[in-house]
Amino acid sequence: MYATDRLHEEIAYIAYHFHWSLEEILDLEHRERRRYTEQIAGLVARASMEG
Repeated sequence: MYATDRLHEEIAYIAYHFHWSLEEILDLEHRERRRYTEQIAGLVARASMEG
């Protein structure tokens, strides 16, 4: 159950910020998806500090 919830969170996070389709996101390997979520989090944090 946790893995499914986490996957949905990753999908929603990437889709919200990058506007990628579900298919594009699911085509990513797990490691790639995690890296994108980490990169987005960094961008969001940086923008909030600057803004």
